[in-house]
Amino acid sequence: DVGCAVAGGTDIAIETSDLVLVKPDLKRLVFAHRLARRTMSVVRQNLVWAFLYNAIGIPLAMTGRLTPIYAAAAMALSSLCVVGNSLRLLGGRRE
Repeated sequence: DVGCAVAGGTDIAIETSDLVLVKPDLKRLVFAHRLARRTMSVVRQNLVWAFLYNAIGIPLAMTGRLTPIYAAAAMALSSLCVVGNSLRLLGGRRE
């Protein structure tokens, strides 16, 4: 459950709510819900990517097939992929 308050409401309602709509427009609530769902989707994608990176990279490093230089480069590339994937959230429709 998520508590929602609209700006201009009582102070106690605003302080105890999980989400505060700055403008008194309930369409923003729909936008916030969609953004939250998209955010969770991107978080899951990033976790899968990190798991796969480690599942492949750790055994290769343990067997000596992945040198420290290549491991560092792969880690930087992995971080860029995660950040790039997260930046997709900024490209959404603005309301």
